[in-house]
Amino acid sequence: MEEETFSDIRGQPITLGCQRHSSFCTEFTVSSPKVSIGKVLTSTCSVWLLAYLLFFFTQNTAVLSSAILVTLVGMVLYIHFVKVDHESLLVIGSLGIQVSSSYASGREITSFIEMGRIKDIVINEAVYMHQVIYHLCVLLREPAEPDAVAGVVPLFQSSKPRLGCLVKVYRSCQEILSKVP
Repeated sequence: MEEETFSDIRGQPITLGCQRHSSFCTEFTVSSPKVSIGKVLTSTCSVWLLAYLLFFFTQNTAVLSSAILVTLVGMVLYIHFVKVDHESLLVIGSLGIQVSSSYASGREITSFIEMGRIKDIVINEAVYMHQVIYHLCVLLREPAEPDAVAGVVPLFQSSKPRLGCLVKVYRSCQEILSKVP
């Protein structure tokens, strides 16, 4: 597996892993950095100091208990529902595309798009606030009208890689899709 380092739209480092299983099958994995212990410690200490200040003025122990509970529940929810460790795209020329997201808690979400439903894979640009960001997207074919687009499935939504990384994945996907009859 060859790995290359890129950055996401926030400037954070991400790693693109490319594993070619055959000329018709390639897997791309975009990995984000792990959860920073320093950030977790800083946010936890901030919440607990604020709770201690409130406790100091109110002398109510429920404030400290609720701060600890909110912090622990917040961390569990963040790790289970928000923090994505890596996203993968498996392109199989004759079958379709499998998209997976693995969260820091170990939870994994996987979806599959059949090759008959895929019209094309494109790089789409979007204006977000004051910047232009790029997304790799799968265009879905309308069953009744083969030339129409039924929907758009954006890829790598959590890692948000920059254009250079997306172009590398796009070219490999187009190479595989061009071999499909």
